[in-house]
Amino acid sequence: MAKIFLKTGKVENLITKQNLHAKFMAVFWLNGVKINDKHFEVIVRQMMRKVEIADAGDIGSADVAMRLTAVRPLRAVYGNIDGYPVRQMYPRTLRFDVEQVSVMMTHIGGYPGRYDPAIRAELYAARPRIFVCGHSHILRVMYDKHLECLCLNPGAAGISGFHTVRTLLRFVIDGAEVRDMEVIELGNRSGSVKR
Repeated sequence: MAKIFLKTGKVENLITKQNLHAKFMAVFWLNGVKINDKHFEVIVRQMMRKVEIADAGDIGSADVAMRLTAVRPLRAVYGNIDGYPVRQMYPRTLRFDVEQVSVMMTHIGGYPGRYDPAIRAELYAARPRIFVCGHSHILRVMYDKHLECLCLNPGAAGISGFHTVRTLLRFVIDGAEVRDMEVIELGNRSGSVKR
């Protein structure tokens, strides 16, 4: 079973040990369970064992990519704002399998009925179970009946763009099953937390 965090756009501190620790401890304390800090490392390592980050482009910089890879394994494609270093690190299109689910990811991809012409032939030939793209900054989760494919755009996690709320998608791939999809709001585009 793999848990996937799917984002597009530059984001600082997507997951840090400090904010994970605070959230983790709050959940247990609010439920009346007292956990000693010394057990935190062991528990978090176990929880994060099969977590991956997928980035559908507009990473922002090689530094951001390196910070994400320091947290968890990163699968990424470059986006239209990414410069030479990021384009050397990541491809335009990436195909991979997570457990028994085939995934195809690119930055500019479109959505069912309106796929970008530059990716359409490759997408139809690959016929992945999940197609991921970014670029539009519009959060979309759509099923393409013709391709039998779940099409995902996580919105935008960065502070640049026309979106108002920064988002990412989190879901689980367990064998051939894709489940527990949820939208995570990271706050508004200005960087302040949404209330």
